[in-house]
Amino acid sequence: MTTFRAAVERGDIDAAVALLAEDVEFSSPVVHTPYRGRDAVAPILHAVFTVFEDFRYVSEIGTEEQDEHVLVFRAHVGDREIEGIDLLHHDASGAIDRLTVMIRPLSGLQAVATTMRARLGG
Repeated sequence: MTTFRAAVERGDIDAAVALLAEDVEFSSPVVHTPYRGRDAVAPILHAVFTVFEDFRYVSEIGTEEQDEHVLVFRAHVGDREIEGIDLLHHDASGAIDRLTVMIRPLSGLQAVATTMRARLGG
């Protein structure tokens, strides 16, 4: 199990953020341009933790020796059930230097976008 997954599952978002490289690139399923830097990504991860209800990882693909891991998740946002993946890429030091999130179905992604926009104020 990745340390990122373990941190998220115990609800320690600060620990999950600490695993990100200072110059992490976060590709959101909602916006076109990636967010860059831990300081830009931290508020997003904190917001996700409050917006996603009943969040749980259901599968993990990859081994400790690989640079990339896929964490498959399920959650609810309002009355919408979503499923998605967190694609993690680790740099040579083990920090997460790329985090890409994909979510389906479209109606669920739209609920995520609306709720996150309200939570983040934009």
